[in-house]
Amino acid sequence: MIAGKSVGVIIPALNEEASIGIVVDSLSRSFDRIIVVDNGSTDQTAAIAQGKGATVVRETFRGYGAACLRGMDAFRASPPDIILFIDADASDHPDDALQVATLVANGSCCFCIGSRVRGNHEAGSLTPLQQFGNWLSTTLIRLLWRVNYSDLGPLRAIKWEVLESFSMKDRTWGWTIEMQIKAAKQHVSLIEIPVRYRVRIGTSKISGTILGSIKAGVKIIATIIRYV
Repeated sequence: MIAGKSVGVIIPALNEEASIGIVVDSLSRSFDRIIVVDNGSTDQTAAIAQGKGATVVRETFRGYGAACLRGMDAFRASPPDIILFIDADASDHPDDALQVATLVANGSCCFCIGSRVRGNHEAGSLTPLQQFGNWLSTTLIRLLWRVNYSDLGPLRAIKWEVLESFSMKDRTWGWTIEMQIKAAKQHVSLIEIPVRYRVRIGTSKISGTILGSIKAGVKIIATIIRYV
């Protein structure tokens, strides 16, 4: 509980055995409902997460959005007041995760995003393609919906009831921007705070390759066009 509110954590994970234990350990100090969504791992990700005390569910469709939706389904029988999303690669700082969740729990906002762009990101943690994609996407949102985002960062907390009202659909790389567009369109109260961002453990499934980055970029732009 944070400020009297229950917080559930969703961690999508695909072959993150080197980092998932670190992430679950660091979050278990502040959060007691942690769900790791195994998105088809072929290593020991699921076993390590379960051994650290997380609840593990599986999503066979490979996609970031699909994993997040599966995590929501796992909470639906007994939903928390707030959902925190965080990556499994140990790039985010647990203290920042707590701060993001606290701002929603104490009523400062309904939706809080951790901005890697405004924060202190380690050299090499954000590729040039990621930085350009963030700039282009957030600029388009600002022009179209008059909301000043700086990042599509994965570290974010949102009230359960607000997230449910979005009726999230995207099953791949458009998940984060779909959430931000719907928040802008519905005039949800939001705060973006600077967070620390570290070089991830392991290789990124998206930004680790040029092709993956291009595919993600195309999907993000297509998502913006769909909601205009």
